[in-house]
Amino acid sequence: MVGFSTSALSYKRSAIRVIFDEANRLEHALRLEIGEPSFVTPSHIIEGAAEAARRGHTGYGPNGGLLSLRELLVEKLRSVNQIDSTVEEVVVTPGGMNALYSSFSVLLEPGDEVLLPTPGFPNMDEMVRLLRGVPVFYQLRAENSFLPDFDEMSRLITPRSKVVFSNSPSNPTGRVFDEFTVESMVSFANKHDLWLISDEVYDELLTDPTAVHVPSARYDVSGRVISIFSFSKVYAMTGWRVGYAVARGEVPRLLRWTQEPLLSCPSTISQKGAEAALSGPRKPIEAMREAYAVRAQLALKTAANVGIHAYETQGTLYMLLDVGQFGNDGGLDFAVDLLRTEGVAVSPGSVFGPGGKGMVRISLAADEATISEGINRLARFVQNGPRQE
Repeated sequence: MVGFSTSALSYKRSAIRVIFDEANRLEHALRLEIGEPSFVTPSHIIEGAAEAARRGHTGYGPNGGLLSLRELLVEKLRSVNQIDSTVEEVVVTPGGMNALYSSFSVLLEPGDEVLLPTPGFPNMDEMVRLLRGVPVFYQLRAENSFLPDFDEMSRLITPRSKVVFSNSPSNPTGRVFDEFTVESMVSFANKHDLWLISDEVYDELLTDPTAVHVPSARYDVSGRVISIFSFSKVYAMTGWRVGYAVARGEVPRLLRWTQEPLLSCPSTISQKGAEAALSGPRKPIEAMREAYAVRAQLALKTAANVGIHAYETQGTLYMLLDVGQFGNDGGLDFAVDLLRTEGVAVSPGSVFGPGGKGMVRISLAADEATISEGINRLARFVQNGPRQE
């Protein structure tokens, strides 16, 4: 009998999607599990894409993205991120997830090890496993402000170590790495002859006015950093699926070439929407960011009022809440029980790796009323103890 690949059969579906599907079956569930902005894509972006489609921009494009978009991205990278790049070093992808997958695919051989943060961005460990790599977790501890311990990370290095993954602003911790930490991460990669994949998709979604996003590429002197960005959250363009990778040397060429058999090219119409996002007014973009900052403060206050410890976020759309203080592990069973009992959907901490135990993540993409009511119901659930069958 013809069988299936071991990597496909061993794939573990994201627990966030399990909760997502379960919540879809409940008519009035409070949705705090997924980072889906409550805002519609700004109108100038929609109109820009529609006008481009009317003008006939509906065909195939280059494997690595439209030149017109990459020219705008070079300017954005220079002015916003202080990254000097060329159009040949920018590769447009169907969302940040594809940029990440493609980057891992051009680097990993079977058995290569990838250092991943925990709590960390979900799907990374399964992505690595699909490519027959081996995920190795390094801890981001709350008592260390969710910053990496490089001495501890050094003890994880083996002859098979190939890549270290970094994410700032961080999903799910909301931590924004300072300049020292970012520079130290690049130095760590250099010291141990590793590639650094730097996920910076929330670069412009800072909710703490004192936080500053520092790009890893600023310290890249050896061409071993691949930076990943996306239009999804900053511009409320999750369904448009436009991301991009920035790298030096042979990496951009390999990314463009491997996109051909994977997906041919990114959506031309979506790329035209991205061009409108970059060249259009900033006011609606700033209004969304300011709304997320208000929601972050609301979530902190609400959690404190009901006796739940929340970890203050500096950026992204997320916040971690401590349910371990009430004897809960924050796993999938806990999240399903919370959903069925109180109608509140949250992301279980277990999806963020071993460092997520005892936590759940809530999304600040929901509106203020949903955030406030959701935290109140969560408090009622944990303080009353697990549901008795």
